This record gives sequence, C-alpha cells and structure tokens, in this order.
Amino acid sequence: MSPILIDSIGYAALVINLYSMSTKGEYKLRLISLIANLGYILYGLLITATPIIVGCTIAVFLHGYHIRRLRINKNSND
Repeated sequence: MSPILIDSIGYAALVINLYSMSTKGEYKLRLISLIANLGYILYGLLITATPIIVGCTIAVFLHGYHIRRLRINKNSND
C-alpha cells in the first residue's frame, strides 16, 4: 500500500477524532471517538505500530462500555 494512502488513513482518523471533541453530548462524543479509534487501529496495523494498536483497542473497549452504559441509563429513564 502506498505511504500516501497510509498517511491519509491516519490523518482521516485524526480529523474524526478532532471533530468528536467539538460535539455536544457524551454519547455523540464517545461514538465518534470510537470510530476514530478504529481508524487509528487500522493505521497502526498498516505501519506496524503496536503502541497505537494497543492504546486504541483499549479506547474502543472503554468507549463501547460507556456507550452501552449511556444507552442502558437512557432506556431505564424512559
């Protein structure tokens, strides 16, 4: 795969992550951050950067946990 395409994946994940920080509401922030971290994992796999892969995998699980918690709390309040 070309280095330009690989870098583009990394930059796309960065843009998505920065966008998530501008959103309102915890649910939306965590969902978009989860998507950004999936992009970072792909980027880390392509450049074989284990710290990026490990860190972002942990972040995906944490965001997933909190998204699930938010959905359960929302459903119990309805």
